[in-house]
Amino acid sequence: MHVLVTGGLGFLGHAVARELITTGHRVTVMTRGRRDRTLLAGIEMVKGDIRDRSRVAEIVQQGGYEGVVHLAALTSGRDSFADPLRYFDVNAGGTLNLLLALQSVGSAAASIALVFASTNIVYGSQRYGTLSEDLDLHPESPYAASKVAAEHMVAAYAATGAIGAVTIRPFNIAGAVDGVTDTDRSRIIPNIFRAISGQMNHITINGNGSAVRDFVHVADVATAIRLSFSACTPGTCQTINLGSGVGTSMAAVVANAEQVTNHHVTVHRQPPKPEPPQLVADISRASAILGWTPTRSNLGTILTDAWEAWPRG
Repeated sequence: MHVLVTGGLGFLGHAVARELITTGHRVTVMTRGRRDRTLLAGIEMVKGDIRDRSRVAEIVQQGGYEGVVHLAALTSGRDSFADPLRYFDVNAGGTLNLLLALQSVGSAAASIALVFASTNIVYGSQRYGTLSEDLDLHPESPYAASKVAAEHMVAAYAATGAIGAVTIRPFNIAGAVDGVTDTDRSRIIPNIFRAISGQMNHITINGNGSAVRDFVHVADVATAIRLSFSACTPGTCQTINLGSGVGTSMAAVVANAEQVTNHHVTVHRQPPKPEPPQLVADISRASAILGWTPTRSNLGTILTDAWEAWPRG
């Protein structure tokens, strides 16, 4: 299968491209011109901005793709409050541009499998326990709202029979593949490593660190995305959670990171915030539909892989 991966040079994109190329697929990644990644052998690259409707159409029309993984997005809930229109432009408008590009290839689009990466943030924070895909959506930021809008567009277009699609909702993606790890400053694991390596003086945790979240290895998410192509039946769009199915407290993340790195982590505690005490993915649908089981998403493996890949110096 020839697969186009938008955002294919990012943290998740790199893992997806690797997963696809090593399992016998032909892979083309679309990028705006990022220079801090090295392409894996055999992977092709095309330059294009997901906001450029005519360029996206040109790429799709010339590529002859049988599958598309749509990862290109802005992903910071906090930043989205300061620049909401940019988030809607990239996340919702970019998805519209991709769907219009698929429409432009006519009947050939019916054979194209689309996997769209959304986020667990669409469920909102007023939850507790295990989250299933059947919950009502409660976006609480422009970022989350832009992803909900994109989800609706993908589902509506698939319902016409023009394509088959799967929307994935990953939880907290972490770990590393081929030395490529997450460096997002809004996430706890990268910030722990920054504190250890001297780039920060400390990390900050709310209350006693008892809030529980679900962390999933980037390699497991990449495998699930590959498996999702088999569920892209024309006329349907299925929504699937991707997580470990296991909750880990913030305090446990810190303690395990200290064990893995053999370094102390300085923690400053803020007063408790009104946040959900536990958010964990129900992954039964991923298991039933994709035959997927996360094999690298235990916390020790996630932290070990991420630390080994952490940029030094």
